[in-house]
Amino acid sequence: MPDHARDHDAHVLNEHYDALAAGGEESLLVRLQAAFRTAGCDPDALTLDAIAGIDQLHLGGRAASRSLAALGELCAGQRVLDVGCGTGGASRLLADEFGCEVVGVDITAAFIAVAEWLSAATGLSGCTRFLCADALRTPLPDGAFDVIWCQHALMNMPDVPGVLAEWRRLLAPGGRVLLHEVVAGDNPEPLALPVPWARTAATSHLQRREALEASLAAAGFEPLCVRDVTDEALAWRQKHGRREAGEAPAPRLPGPALIFGEEFAEMGRNLRDNLAAGRVRILEGAWAPSRA
Repeated sequence: MPDHARDHDAHVLNEHYDALAAGGEESLLVRLQAAFRTAGCDPDALTLDAIAGIDQLHLGGRAASRSLAALGELCAGQRVLDVGCGTGGASRLLADEFGCEVVGVDITAAFIAVAEWLSAATGLSGCTRFLCADALRTPLPDGAFDVIWCQHALMNMPDVPGVLAEWRRLLAPGGRVLLHEVVAGDNPEPLALPVPWARTAATSHLQRREALEASLAAAGFEPLCVRDVTDEALAWRQKHGRREAGEAPAPRLPGPALIFGEEFAEMGRNLRDNLAAGRVRILEGAWAPSRA
């Protein structure tokens, strides 16, 4: 992909995921720190529970990350690359609960700034670090990671085969890919938009499951276990949607609306409806380099 195309993609994603700052408001980091102060928390000394609402921006939250980690049989000391790490929630969970050494990479500069702050505020800077870079071309050495981890990020990447080739380069012998991803469903109707990863169809890069699995095979990976977790994801989205609609007690601590803005409630409803209508599905799986 030409450099100008990558620069355009980075610009689009930065504007999408920090839309409020793009519209002239304070940066995401400043807004979130102020919100924690308003909630009575010291932004320099936070717990993982306190930041749960903003640190894992994928369906299922921390439970989904724990499920994927169990599927991948993660253990202490493993080197993990968290691709599309967002604000770093999965990176911190893997460091804190599984003893992994984690590098998070994301093309959105605002997310990396927040991820670094949250790791420092929760005392996890020593085992997590974050890098603002394009997943298609990272400044990281060959074979540097035992696990490539990715949750809800490939649908923001227009060149999935190129990204998977980069994963193959970065993965150490005997390593594995752990993926929790949104894919296109069997219902051919257009997506209800906006959704958390895209405001327009042009910026959503969903693939069908068959196409994603074919791309993984072409990149040299074979499946160890792949399962459809759409029902679980829909139940989770419905539960959180009721709270966002005011039908359940609202959380005192900052949540994703501070990241996505006033559109977040609509994004959540559309995601729920897309899941229920079969326009999107959710996969969880583990792959290893092919032996052939």
